[in-house]
Amino acid sequence: MVRRVRVLVLTALLLVTGAVMSSAPASAVIGGSKSTYGPWAVRMLVDGKPTCTGTAVTRQWIISASHCFFEQGEPVADRRISFRVGNLDMRKGTTVHPVRGARVGSAQADMMLIKVPTMSVRTARLATAGVHTGQVVRQYGWGATCTGDENTCQSPVLKQSDLRVVRQDDPRCEGYTVPGGSDFCMEKVSGIPAGGDSGGPVMSIGPRGTETLLGVFDGSDRQKIAEAGEISQQLAWIRSVTRR
Repeated sequence: MVRRVRVLVLTALLLVTGAVMSSAPASAVIGGSKSTYGPWAVRMLVDGKPTCTGTAVTRQWIISASHCFFEQGEPVADRRISFRVGNLDMRKGTTVHPVRGARVGSAQADMMLIKVPTMSVRTARLATAGVHTGQVVRQYGWGATCTGDENTCQSPVLKQSDLRVVRQDDPRCEGYTVPGGSDFCMEKVSGIPAGGDSGGPVMSIGPRGTETLLGVFDGSDRQKIAEAGEISQQLAWIRSVTRR
């Protein structure tokens, strides 16, 4: 648990550069493939520079990772944040800004809900049941596609990778997940999320429009293992906030 906290703190400190660096826990897709679908996916920018990914869960609320909203331990001002929505190519998306003072972090998971003006996008369905060991899931993001300086290889188009859920107490997940914790652990199948993918959706796999949001990506080793906060565990909190 100590290692996980240290990794997330490092991510928050490194966000000052506008994108997560290689020593941080979470970002874009290394390997994987170009997405052809993902209407609920949102690209987050700070000072106009790509930083993280998110998901539209209602027309006015985006969910992402809490650590994306801190620099050197201090909150990033709302006026510095923007989101691109409505297009798989983030350069062509519509820009929306947070409603000032209307973001809420979870007390139990690395998740943040951010209110924005009404968006014309398809929203993600929320999972009501948890993931299970062996389940193959799909992660989406605009993050890094290399393992060097991740600032230089942020993807302008949405990418995806498939991963398989493993037990929280799998030795490979040490420092990322703990039994009974708020995150689930995944092993690489076709790619691994990296810097810039933080906060992005981890979805069930199914026909378009039937997939559900299972998790919010918040860390990886850039090689074989990744973690995500489990939506079903935070469902009551999400619904209580987004009904405001």
